[in-house]
Amino acid sequence: MDFRVLQTFMVAATTENFHQTAEALFIAQPTVSQHIRQLEKELGIELFERVGKRVRLTAAGKRYLPHAKALLEQWHHGIEDLQAWRQGYREKLNLAVSPIIARARLSHLLRRYTKLYPDVDLAIKIADSVEIGPLVQSGQADLGLTRMVPGEFQLATYLLYEDPVVFAVPSNGGDMEAPLPDWEMELQSKRLLTHNHPGYWDELLLVLRQRGLSLRTMAVSQVDITKRFIEEGLGVSFLPRTAVSRDLFENRFIELPTPGLVLPKVASYVVMPKGGVSDTAQNFVEILHSLYAPMPPVVISGRS
Repeated sequence: MDFRVLQTFMVAATTENFHQTAEALFIAQPTVSQHIRQLEKELGIELFERVGKRVRLTAAGKRYLPHAKALLEQWHHGIEDLQAWRQGYREKLNLAVSPIIARARLSHLLRRYTKLYPDVDLAIKIADSVEIGPLVQSGQADLGLTRMVPGEFQLATYLLYEDPVVFAVPSNGGDMEAPLPDWEMELQSKRLLTHNHPGYWDELLLVLRQRGLSLRTMAVSQVDITKRFIEEGLGVSFLPRTAVSRDLFENRFIELPTPGLVLPKVASYVVMPKGGVSDTAQNFVEILHSLYAPMPPVVISGRS
């Protein structure tokens, strides 16, 4: 089968317009029609029906669509694998990593791993912590580095390290002599940027409100956007120290002490299938343990 024909079918199924399909693929519109007729002839059934100036999938087309997608993915994976082999790679390691861990720790890990294992082809998928468990369970990632314990039953989760949460507020302009503001007044006078981390916000907000604090909140799901908002004076937030260590050092904002308020700690975990991992993945796990968990970690089993 000509895989260009499958590509044309996939794009046409998305656009429902042969003219737009031709533009997307940089081919002539008659070529699109030719590809679809060729595929329909090979399959012995019509895949599209015309509706005015547009087209839409028939019932057979809808049924064939996931098979076409799988064939194309397998084709592309084969090409990528062959190219990696030609470049000298002999093994492949797929990692799914949360954004906070990726920014704070991943470069150091990769530098150490690639130095020891230069023949491993690494693929990094940056994903929210809630997505990492499903990626590992489905086999799309060999290992996951996450900020939360996944709920998938077939996974094992190992604690790597804990990270203190700090109260980050806008910079005072670099004036080292200026007194620090009262944290409660700062919290009540500025908008609190929340839910940029999956682990601690609901409990922390409850504790703050139990203190009688009047809060104006704004949920901002991305840590990077939260940090930018703090730097621009749009709000304050409670963030893991590893996420803001460089920003604090460069005085883009400051860490304000919170006497009387015990701030939480957040944990980072490595997630893997309970049935074990390849030698390639195990080598990465051993580097993790040597850096962050010298003693054998306690396994936190996934929930059913």
